[in-house]
Amino acid sequence: MKITFHGAARTVTGSMHLLENGRQRILLDCGLFQGRRAESFQRNRHLPFDARRLDALILSHAHIDHSGNIPNLVRSGFDGHIYCTAATRDLCGIMLRDSGHIQEQDVAYVNRKRARRGEPPVEPIYTIAEAETSLKHFVDLQYHRWLEIGRGLRVCFYDAGHILGSSVTVIEARSLTRTTRIGFTGDLGRIDLPILRDPEVPAEPLDALIMESTYGNRRHAPIQEAEDRLASVVNETARRGGKVIIPAFAVERTQEIVYSLHRLTNAGRIPALPIFVDSPLAISATGIFRLHPECFDDETNEFLRRHPDPFGFERLRYTREVEESKAINDLREPCVVISASGMCEAGRILHHLKNNIEDARNTVLIVSYQAPNTLGRQLVERQPVVRIFGEEYQLRAQVEIINAYSSHADRDELLGWLKRLPRLPKQVFVVHGDEDQARPLAEAIRQLGVASVHVPTTGESHTV
Repeated sequence: MKITFHGAARTVTGSMHLLENGRQRILLDCGLFQGRRAESFQRNRHLPFDARRLDALILSHAHIDHSGNIPNLVRSGFDGHIYCTAATRDLCGIMLRDSGHIQEQDVAYVNRKRARRGEPPVEPIYTIAEAETSLKHFVDLQYHRWLEIGRGLRVCFYDAGHILGSSVTVIEARSLTRTTRIGFTGDLGRIDLPILRDPEVPAEPLDALIMESTYGNRRHAPIQEAEDRLASVVNETARRGGKVIIPAFAVERTQEIVYSLHRLTNAGRIPALPIFVDSPLAISATGIFRLHPECFDDETNEFLRRHPDPFGFERLRYTREVEESKAINDLREPCVVISASGMCEAGRILHHLKNNIEDARNTVLIVSYQAPNTLGRQLVERQPVVRIFGEEYQLRAQVEIINAYSSHADRDELLGWLKRLPRLPKQVFVVHGDEDQARPLAEAIRQLGVASVHVPTTGESHTV
């Protein structure tokens, strides 16, 4: 089999890898590349292969950097099945529509500026309608169930423990003389992550593995410390009379923070503050979480027996309407506001930051990875002046960071997962990580005894 790496090569965005088995062509993930506007448009709109020649797409999970360019793939002529878990299908149902809405809004803003300069309009990468059309191609598959997807080709999913429905994929190609198995981690979760089960390893030996490396050279603080730190930040900010503003991804991170705040409130470890989830997408995603308790770990299922809704409690309010969102900024009392997007690049979080970062009583709490060139990264770096909606704002609010909530495995967890495999693969391809994370992980994998370890560049091909 031939593997060509078309995305998430020496970077953490735009996951996309092409497998070729004779005349069969299978795509692993079809993520949206996120970065500078002009480069992002070119890379996302113009696919590096003929979509019409693809036989199938295998989707590891619903995060936009793995699923977000599916509507453009279908728009470009793809007419095969998209295989994923049921929870991933349900999440994509809301996330791809939301992404199409963002594309349309983005282009409307750009075209207003282009019109003033006398320039012709540009089109969105895809529209809401095209996102909805792409959903017709989804076919769901349960964990641990093999499915034939082509001649001599079958696929099986294992729980990756990263987000709801995330999967480790095994693709098996059989011929008269040989059976080849390729594994794809997608994004691996952490051990003892709240809500979800721990990452599973495939039961079958692998010949090759495509492995993520988001935190391949970093060790996270223990997950158990995350709630302690969250309680400390909420209590300290409340004593100052301020608000805690939490930029959070609508899927997984929002639900984890809500679950932790529920537990802390029940235990009396934080004051009875108003808590707002101000993100229509996060509200819809939370509804999907409620539909998939089969993905929950034992601790969460035990919590469910005592509290029927882990994502709802007395002090918590979900705000869907724009007027409700605006009213939060008029509050003059301590509260917690959780809003998307997680990297502060779009959505309602920008309005909350605009209204609150110049007040030293407030805290901006960062709970997830912030990519270069994003507003979230500028906040992490505590740049004294940031731009929001084209205007400059002084960063006077406190900025606190809790990395322990990361849903990505760290270096030790990645290597530990690899060592749990039935045997070490002959080849490992390290992807989905900046070079300062991918290269050290690759070296550590070599030291485990894997002779052939590569950190591929975009467009690079290898034979398994």
